[in-house]
Amino acid sequence: MALERTLVLLKPDCVQRRLMGRVISRFEDKGFNIVAMKMLRVTPELAKTHYAEHVAKPFYPALESFITASPIVALVLEGLEAIRVTREILGATSGLKAAAGTIRGDFSGSRQMNLVHASDGPDAAAREIALYFQPGELQSYEPSLTPWFRASDEG
Repeated sequence: MALERTLVLLKPDCVQRRLMGRVISRFEDKGFNIVAMKMLRVTPELAKTHYAEHVAKPFYPALESFITASPIVALVLEGLEAIRVTREILGATSGLKAAAGTIRGDFSGSRQMNLVHASDGPDAAAREIALYFQPGELQSYEPSLTPWFRASDEG
């Protein structure tokens, strides 16, 4: 198993509802390293780049309005199978369909107001991380607790 990195965005509804700490703690509790994190405002230009595949779709104007309405928190997680595991921690896209125990299942009751974005694969993760962070902003480190989260032969 290899270490992976993935982008996570705590969306405007997560920030406004003051759920940032509770959401971030889920990733830390799982043993992921946060190798980059910052609060920022998504501009319309950044939204169009990030959601390029959706710009021509009828729902895009509402998506852009939502993601630019308030600050977000962007973070990069690092860990074993980080992309898949992070998406499982988030739960189904719609909070109405997400299982209890997931972030969306516990805190969301909406399809769009679903609190968090996470990259859906290695290519998307690399592209999205580069949209929000410069290479020098990523800080790899080895926590002293690592041996208590995974065996030495796991990555």
